[in-house]
Amino acid sequence: MSHLGELLSLITAILWTGSAIIAERAVKRVGPLNANIVKMALSLLLIIICLAIYTGTPFPKYTNTATWMWLGLSAMAGYVFGDMCLFSCYNLIGSRFGQLFMTLAPLSAALFGWVLLGESMTPMGYLGMALTITGIAISVFNRQEGNDGKKHTRLKLPLSGVLCGIGAGIGQGVGLVLSKQGILEYESLIPASDTAAAQSLSMSATFMRAVCGVIGFIIILFIRGAHKDFATKVYHRKALLLLTGATLFGPFIGVSLSLEATRYASVGVTQTIMSISPVMILIPAVLIFKQKVTLIEVLGALISVAGVALFFV
Repeated sequence: MSHLGELLSLITAILWTGSAIIAERAVKRVGPLNANIVKMALSLLLIIICLAIYTGTPFPKYTNTATWMWLGLSAMAGYVFGDMCLFSCYNLIGSRFGQLFMTLAPLSAALFGWVLLGESMTPMGYLGMALTITGIAISVFNRQEGNDGKKHTRLKLPLSGVLCGIGAGIGQGVGLVLSKQGILEYESLIPASDTAAAQSLSMSATFMRAVCGVIGFIIILFIRGAHKDFATKVYHRKALLLLTGATLFGPFIGVSLSLEATRYASVGVTQTIMSISPVMILIPAVLIFKQKVTLIEVLGALISVAGVALFFV
């Protein structure tokens, strides 16, 4: 199939959209922290099973302190901070706006990559940043009449939800850069003769990130004193089913398909297609959940996604 990469990218975007919608409903039942712990634990279990089947061992074969350090930092930024912000964002302003803020991830990855790895930014990259920020601003601000009878530009969403959305995008972007550094370190340890380990590189890296993510969330759970009623709160059949679905569609099948898509199409094409979730999620928002979506919000989502696309031109 000549367009297999593009098709896989589109399926990935659909799965990620579904994962976001499902996760939002689970978060409203058990809370952001509990939902994250269950999701991370399920992800880790699935990865262990896959590693055992594919490589013969449930754990990565070749690691060192530097690998765990970089991937651990990546987990703290992307999972513990980023996903905690994302699930809190779902709880406060919904997955529709949460996915919109995730378009900040390429922007933060580019900036952090420039700071940490010395990666260069192209003029298209700067234009993409400007478009992404503009698209988000168009969607979350509106003109309202104040007490003085004049029109003022104001946030139409709770500030806490917006800050969580920004934190989610930044956390994911920073986590991506740190994970790249960890993967490069891990790749250098794999012998050329071990093809199975080389082909399961991303899976092994995800295992290490997931382990650190689970540890990070559990530490937060104890710091907050929420461990005492954790079991009671997560023992919610519908929420557990929803989180299982969100885990399968997002971190497991979705991520696997995204990696497979890059084998058959350019990274620029695949990443652009996979970034359309903020636009795609508007369809079920209107048709299924009967949410009111304004034309300016649609325009803002389209502009933000266009900004993401420019990062890969």
